[in-house]
This record gives sequence, structure tokens and C-alpha cells, in this order.
Amino acid sequence: MDGVVTPISAADLKSRLDAGEELVLLDVREAEELAICAIPGVTHIPLGELSVRHHELDPEAETVCICHHGIRSANAAAGLSGLGFERLLNLTGGVERWARDVDPAMARY
Repeated sequence: MDGVVTPISAADLKSRLDAGEELVLLDVREAEELAICAIPGVTHIPLGELSVRHHELDPEAETVCICHHGIRSANAAAGLSGLGFERLLNLTGGVERWARDVDPAMARY
């Protein structure tokens, strides 16, 4: 059965991280984008590689999918859901929203 993908705001993600919750932060952007800016502690698997590298992730872990604006990460979460992952979150607005709402010093592109 496919899992449900839940949106999460940058502020809510920050609160959960600050509270010490264990979340897998899956950044599906390309390496060039990750080099510009990234939320600390991400696991990097580009969206185009996710179908062959999903086994590197724990399907039981709560996983937050992250990209630039939230579109590719929504696609990644939907794909993982179809592979049996059930605890999926999508960062609404991506790293762009994170930079605006949480870390204004983060580089933007």
C-alpha cells in the first residue's frame, strides 16, 4: 500500500530538528545545487538516481524530501511512497523557503 506524503513547512521542520527528532533529510537536487546551499545533515540522492538508490534509505524512517522549491521533492516522495515508504514528508517551498524563513544567511539561487 502506498504511504501518504505530508507537507511540512520550513519552520515546522526546524522546530522538529531543534527538538532532536530523528528525521532523514533527503535532498534530491543535483550536486551543483547542493554545492551552493544545503540544510546541514542531508543525505544526497539526486532525483534521477532515486529509483536505483532507494535501497540506501530506511523505508521505516521518517524521511523529509527536499529540493529547491518543493516540486522535485514531491515527485521523489511520491516515488518512494510507491516503493513502500510510509513516513514521508515534503519540505514545502524547498531550500528556498528554508533560506527565507529559517536561515537568511543561506546562499540562494
